[in-house]
Amino acid sequence: MEIIDKALEFETRKLSFQTTSDRIVASREVKALILGVNEIYKENKDPELMDLMKRLTVIKKKIEVRLKGRSQS
Repeated sequence: MEIIDKALEFETRKLSFQTTSDRIVASREVKALILGVNEIYKENKDPELMDLMKRLTVIKKKIEVRLKGRSQS
């Protein structure tokens, strides 16, 4: 369950990505973690894994908003 440990560590990490490249790396890392947890979830349908994926997705969305910027509409 190494992927779950990595996901929990990422979730508790301080999220202050100073540069764009830091944000890109973090976005890719969290995406890989979500997909890895999803593979485990498919096997055993543990609701705690689903909650973990949801929390990681929220973090990923925040990173992507900072990457793309807010629209000027």
